[in-house]
Amino acid sequence: MDTFTKSLLAAQIALSGAVAVAVAQDDESYATYITEEQWQMVNELPGVDRQIVSRNIGKLNLSVGIIHRGAVERASGQSTSNPDRPCGVTSSNRNSNARGIMHYDQTETYYITSGSGTLVTGGTILNGNGFATDSNVTTVLNGPSCSGVIVGDWIAKHVKEGDIIIIPAGTPHGWLEVPVHVDYLSVRPDPDRVLSDSYINPALGDEFKIKTEQ
Repeated sequence: MDTFTKSLLAAQIALSGAVAVAVAQDDESYATYITEEQWQMVNELPGVDRQIVSRNIGKLNLSVGIIHRGAVERASGQSTSNPDRPCGVTSSNRNSNARGIMHYDQTETYYITSGSGTLVTGGTILNGNGFATDSNVTTVLNGPSCSGVIVGDWIAKHVKEGDIIIIPAGTPHGWLEVPVHVDYLSVRPDPDRVLSDSYINPALGDEFKIKTEQ
């Protein structure tokens, strides 16, 4: 099975949990097609996390992003000193040494398209800093979020190409170690509609339409 086929199958699995609970309204029942070439093109853009599309699917919005992370050295996470927008806890006796992020309203499902690494999930954020209301994270990618070192009741798991990880809203997550790189698609249900219902990454061009036609 080639990479594109695996990606499509994984995206369908990831989407099923969100789409199955949403009875699409008549005017939102159309499909959106994103080719491998299109999401790979977005993945070549500068930065780490890039939203591909966000759309209304009836009872909720849904976004798909592509993330590329380069090498991360183990035990490199540091807590934030005097954060501007404090969030999380101020003390803990179990530190993962991994920096991470927690989204208040948005669940994510990761599908690893290439590479590998050690992913930390669970616990809470220590001395976190909330993202500004006008930041790209808040307005385009994930909605209100808190970032910092992950502490408390966390787990660390090695993940690789082909793996799927479901991360509920309110669950901290971050990379403890990435030997070379890790790339992954992120399917993001948005039941509270904190993000746009009609975002298209500019790299896709004017010809790309959320409502795919013949």
